[in-house]
Amino acid sequence: MSIITRTWRVAALGFALATVAGGAMAADYTLSVNTALAQQDPLYRGLEEFKKNVEARSGGKMAVRLFPGSQLGKDEDVLEQARAGAGVAVVVDGGRLAVFVKEFGVLGGPYLAQGYDGIRKVVTSPLFDQWSDKLRKASGHQVLSFNWWQGERHLLTNKPVKGPEDLAGIRMRTPGAPVWMETIRAMGATPTPMGWSEVYTGLQQKVIDGVEAQHPASFGSRLYEVTNHVTKTGHINLITGIVTSSAWFDKLPPEQQTILKEEALKAGDSASRATQASLADFEKQMKEKGMTIDEIDVTPFRNATAPVYEKLGYAELHKEVEKLLQN
Repeated sequence: MSIITRTWRVAALGFALATVAGGAMAADYTLSVNTALAQQDPLYRGLEEFKKNVEARSGGKMAVRLFPGSQLGKDEDVLEQARAGAGVAVVVDGGRLAVFVKEFGVLGGPYLAQGYDGIRKVVTSPLFDQWSDKLRKASGHQVLSFNWWQGERHLLTNKPVKGPEDLAGIRMRTPGAPVWMETIRAMGATPTPMGWSEVYTGLQQKVIDGVEAQHPASFGSRLYEVTNHVTKTGHINLITGIVTSSAWFDKLPPEQQTILKEEALKAGDSASRATQASLADFEKQMKEKGMTIDEIDVTPFRNATAPVYEKLGYAELHKEVEKLLQN
């Protein structure tokens, strides 16, 4: 993207935020939260809980505005606006933060932890706090909490998949972060970066042959209409966080800072547990829509992706995380 294009997008975002702020003059502080999630997603309901609790606990001094469906623009553009000191936040994965602090990328590593309880242990640890401190210094971003779990990611295709050999020649959509790309490549497919909003059409027009995603996102985007197989590889535990501007955050009174961080953590737990509880129902509904849900032995995929950590320079950090998980 050219500098002119990015400047235009950031300026357009600034105009949108100024318009929103005009409707929130009653509050002393306003935080606008951007997310790619649809409003039906369990995590979005967690954001609504976050908004409600922050506003109530602050006595109306803090207003939270939610923008589903990436209404404020791409995550990268909102992160740029945050760097400029705006009162914006974005629900974002570690891969997009790895461009500022490499350690965040390991969160998207293959088979890093098991389920929400496993990955939560990582993102609430002193080790993670060190990464967050580095992020503040490196890019001017403030993590409010990083315990927003969207589920384990699986493969959606139009043919059965039993092992890595079945993915040969398959163009698999995945986010463009290096750790995601290398994971999909190691699993046997050809990684194909593409915006989430383009996935349905991409599958329909056969620009891509498959996609890897978590159940709430797959079902919410009606991918059962353009794929017919879900292969439960669980290769990536999708953990995300609410990240805002450190410059904006530092100007808040200490009590407002505490409210934001504590309520973000509470709502993240609530939303993640709701996601856990919803997975079986999403599978049931996808089966009713005609999809085949395949449970497989993931050992071949686990073995195939093991070298990803060393290839991307995460071997030592991976050992640290494994040690943390064992304690």
